[in-house]
Amino acid sequence: MTMFSVTDDIRPVSELKKRMREVFEQLHRTGRPVVITVNGKPDVVLLDAAVFEQKLKALNLSLLLASSEKDISKGRIRSARSFLKSFKRVRKISG
Repeated sequence: MTMFSVTDDIRPVSELKKRMREVFEQLHRTGRPVVITVNGKPDVVLLDAAVFEQKLKALNLSLLLASSEKDISKGRIRSARSFLKSFKRVRKISG
């Protein structure tokens, strides 16, 4: 996906109404979002569904990492060896 283009990726709602197929083709071809304006102000952002799904997965991962970073900063950590020993004991795994 290339960088957002101010000249190509911002469109008035009237253009979306007239050229919806072209806007959708651009979304799929470039992977970039298209900002739709109403009265010259940004109103909505259109995004290809596959790109949206990728962004959502990245966001979910970042939320998990943020939670983990908070645990680390508060000292809620233990060694991998300690975790694995406890995990094996609880799950009744030998070795």
